[in-house]
Amino acid sequence: MNTIKRWPAPAKLNLFLHITGRRADGYHQLQSVFQFLDYGDELMFTLRDDGEVRRTSELRGVPSAQDLVVRAAKLLLQHANCSLGVDIEIEKRLPMGGGLGGGSSNAATTLVALNELCELGYSIDQLATLGLQLGADVPVFVRGRAAWAEGVGEQLTALEGEQAPPEPWYLVIEPACSVATEVVFNAPDLTRDCHPITIPHFLAGQGINVCEAVVKKRFPLVANALDFLLKYAPARMSGTGACVFAPFDERAAAQEVLELLPSGWRGFVAKGMNRSPLYN
Repeated sequence: MNTIKRWPAPAKLNLFLHITGRRADGYHQLQSVFQFLDYGDELMFTLRDDGEVRRTSELRGVPSAQDLVVRAAKLLLQHANCSLGVDIEIEKRLPMGGGLGGGSSNAATTLVALNELCELGYSIDQLATLGLQLGADVPVFVRGRAAWAEGVGEQLTALEGEQAPPEPWYLVIEPACSVATEVVFNAPDLTRDCHPITIPHFLAGQGINVCEAVVKKRFPLVANALDFLLKYAPARMSGTGACVFAPFDERAAAQEVLELLPSGWRGFVAKGMNRSPLYN
């Protein structure tokens, strides 16, 4: 059956991350801004007529049944009472545990792609609602717009027009470690009482990532990457880490710093985008 090549599953950055409280169920209430990059994983889908959902790529440490792409495909096809199945091939570029949203982005791309390939006719709102069952970050990738996030990350306000953040070139460094979100959110020294800010506050330059201090203390490689990048531009960690990033006005300037990375370090340069490459 039809194979469609190269569906993008772009990375995201958290341009800031505040935690304003903790709910009775243990989930953290937060404020953040999501922006996309023109860099990420790529997925390929081959429809099947036997109803099976299979991941054809090996991902170390991620059993197929637990992979968000498999779960997303099964959730959508079952919800739609669709008899088709699919083989999913993943070209993995984004590091796991890097704070770039790779798993959530893969799940969102799966929902969007299969909705089109199987001609299911779901709206973006319907896909985002399904995506929330898979993770709090999935809806922002489904909607594909830079967004102000509140709640547990699922209450999204698209940032457009005068509220849209700049789209600089980013240098992203990938420390050679994986940071589990649970480790950060369960840390006793995590700041959980940030005073809420507004979108104008953010646009005026307010906002930090309160998870940085926790991660730097426990993961020296992240601390080293931040220290290096801060010598050249305002650097910040994305999400709960481990990746760190800094904005540059010109691609050449970001590329120049990339070439200065110490031996063995990994990184890449990408364009910030307020509209996801998934919809371009």
